Amino acid sequence: MGPDEFHEKYPGAQQGGLANNAYTNVMVAWLCDIAGKLPSLLSASSMEGVRARRGIGDDELALWQDMSRRMFVPFHEDGIISQFEGWDELEELDWDAYRAKYENIQRLDRILRSEGDDPNRYKIAKQADTVMLFFLFSGTELREIFERLGYDYRSDTAARNVAYYDRRTSHGSTLSFVTHAGVLAALDPESSWDRFLVALRSDVDDIQGGTTKEGIHLGVMAGTLDVVQRYYAGAQIRDDALYFDPQLPSGLGSLSFPMRFRAAPILVTLSGGRLTLAVHPEGASHPIQAGIPGDVRELRPGDQAVFELS
Repeated sequence: MGPDEFHEKYPGAQQGGLANNAYTNVMVAWLCDIAGKLPSLLSASSMEGVRARRGIGDDELALWQDMSRRMFVPFHEDGIISQFEGWDELEELDWDAYRAKYENIQRLDRILRSEGDDPNRYKIAKQADTVMLFFLFSGTELREIFERLGYDYRSDTAARNVAYYDRRTSHGSTLSFVTHAGVLAALDPESSWDRFLVALRSDVDDIQGGTTKEGIHLGVMAGTLDVVQRYYAGAQIRDDALYFDPQLPSGLGSLSFPMRFRAAPILVTLSGGRLTLAVHPEGASHPIQAGIPGDVRELRPGDQAVFELS
């Protein structure tokens, strides 16, 4: 059962379970690759100790590397990733008819079951599943993973897959709005902003109709901050440097927030086509590398740098 939650088994199957969820398999390939790199990151004595304590033999390390290169990712159309193996055999749902009849169809699984139907039959999703891959990884990272697995990753892979699954997702979870706000930041900034506002106000407006009184959605609160930092401000770490590649939607004219990098407190400000990084004079004593693609500078405590954004 993948992140989607609407699909627990194949239509008509007696037992639960699905084969080869794409999100799960790609994450396993990524994790096994990271685990396989541990020996090169630790000293020989430290690695020997880790392997002894955990009982990790050469055969297991070799298996991790094999899994990092051979996990199966299903596809059902040219460039469209199947959410899981067999997705292509499911039926399409008449979304317009259900929206006209029920208006709010976020919990489409409950609606279908109330009609004596089964959500397992359809190409529908409660929340982001395959789309999570494009939220967690950059295009460069996903390309590396897919090519290592032997699959094509094209310039339009993200756009085509996000559009395909957005049309088939009821967004019955507040976290789904966070995920789609992030992946749409570079593809459709205004749609991204609309999803972001829904996520931001999900508890204030109680968009799920009564769940807020049962407990706030702390995950979506953290998720909105993640979208602001990683997508709208475009913060990412590469090669020991802090990069910013902003994608501000029109609804967000300027942005300012504090963050830490390598223990250095930084005030990040985006306004008027400029990025300003101000390193607090107190904090880390060592310099850091930060900036935008093509312009990375060394910043020390007390330094302030201004970058012109194209």
